[in-house]
Amino acid sequence: MKTANLNTTLIDSYYKLLKSLSPNNKLELIARLSKSMKTSKKRENEISLESLYGSWESDQTADEFIAELKAARNFTRKREEL
Repeated sequence: MKTANLNTTLIDSYYKLLKSLSPNNKLELIARLSKSMKTSKKRENEISLESLYGSWESDQTADEFIAELKAARNFTRKREEL
């Protein structure tokens, strides 16, 4: 509920600031906001797991890479005897 109140307050503040603009300036602002909403939707759709497929390039096989990761592990935890 606090977020809704904050958003409403923010919108009211912007409205008070922008209501003195000329009609042409308001239309330009509407056009720019609409354009920014359309481009942000495209960005969300562009980022997917499919777009990341194959982004890691290495001469190692997956098994070699996993073996290297396991060999590099460093356990420093010491257990206390009871």
